[in-house]
Amino acid sequence: MNKSQITRRSFLGTAGATVGAFTIVPRHVLGQGQSPPSEKLNIACIGLGWPGCKDVDALASSDNIVAFCDVDSARAPEFRNKYAKAKNFVDYRKMLDEMDKSIDAVIVATPDHTHAVLGIGAMKRSKHVYCEKPLAHSIGEIRAMMKVAQEHQVITQMGNQGHSSDSIRLFCEWIWDGAIGNVHTIQAGCSAMNTGIDRLAEIKNRPPVPANLNWDLWLGPAQERPYHPAYLHESWRGWVPFGGGTIGDWTCHVIDPIFWALDLGAPSSVVAEAKDYDPKTQADVFPKGDVITYQFPAKDTAHGKRGPVSVIWHGGAERIPRPEGLEVDRQPVDTGAIVYGDKGAIMYGSHGAGGVRIIPEAKMRDYRKPAPTLPRIRGGGHEQDWAQAVKSGRKAGSDFSYGGPLTEIALLGVIAIKMLGTKLQWDAQRMQFTNCPEANQFIDPPYRTGWSL
Repeated sequence: MNKSQITRRSFLGTAGATVGAFTIVPRHVLGQGQSPPSEKLNIACIGLGWPGCKDVDALASSDNIVAFCDVDSARAPEFRNKYAKAKNFVDYRKMLDEMDKSIDAVIVATPDHTHAVLGIGAMKRSKHVYCEKPLAHSIGEIRAMMKVAQEHQVITQMGNQGHSSDSIRLFCEWIWDGAIGNVHTIQAGCSAMNTGIDRLAEIKNRPPVPANLNWDLWLGPAQERPYHPAYLHESWRGWVPFGGGTIGDWTCHVIDPIFWALDLGAPSSVVAEAKDYDPKTQADVFPKGDVITYQFPAKDTAHGKRGPVSVIWHGGAERIPRPEGLEVDRQPVDTGAIVYGDKGAIMYGSHGAGGVRIIPEAKMRDYRKPAPTLPRIRGGGHEQDWAQAVKSGRKAGSDFSYGGPLTEIALLGVIAIKMLGTKLQWDAQRMQFTNCPEANQFIDPPYRTGWSL
């Protein structure tokens, strides 16, 4: 399927669909890729950086780790030794071909620009997929991943671990209880500075490609460019062709609580501001700091009608403004959000509204917390939530039908940075900007020759 074939009709037909009717029966009945509750999953992991290793460790006690794939054959030697029974591959296609009948599920923990090709490659073979956040590198890829997941009736999960926490459920319950009244504004952000701006001169050098690295596979669908170590490992997040900067890295953690509690959906507009940054001459990198403003229209939700909501993102060198009423001896969050309602404010940190509190503390003490209404995840494990969902045939908490639209908020911010200062009007159903045709080229950019979905 070419990305350009994702139509408005196909998206609308699948975006809200679920796999609730999907029933898992023994593998010998359905073939590979599906396991009954009594069996362990056979799991392969693509990408052996920290996220992939963490995900594997979280699942190894309950399931079988059968294969590893990384374009760097020398990566994570001690980790590979820890799971010595797992077969090792450099090319994910060879892994899927050779071990097709031996793999039930795949973890995708690679740089953002390869998430879609890897995830879709696995889902088309009826493998269940856990994909690290953000879900993909472009909005076109997200729509494709959602569509393929539905077509192949696989169980999916995006790796925003906080979605399985108790704290995000507390936050939702407080918002739905009216703890701070009608929410109208959120000041959110992350102080991490994901940018390659200080290394632009460095990449003009042409060092040799290490013998242990398959540079062509590392590039994947990204446009051709010479190898440089400045792109590798966690540095890729600061480069536009491979990552999403701070907004791409952290939205799925920080915005997740309000996305769920307020049923935000898609914004109607987005505009970005940044200092000392030129998106034309520095198009390969992200600014050191940015402020991105989203407007979400009023909406009827399952918890009642809410008014319009403004979300202001502060990334990198830009900081979340200190809220009024916060005690002088307390610091505002530098990664998290302050949620303002017409009756007060809530402050929380990252990864599922960590440390969620009504401010000031006196209001927190006086608040009569509602009884829990959302079920808690056993052990609070996000990876385990996915594995249990596969075995029982239910949806995981942050499956692609949820994680996809959440990631789109981040990617709209990335596009707004490219169109600095322009307020972009967004039509999510038609998947286009209605007032800026120039921005539409970034919604579904072309792949390098030889790569497709």
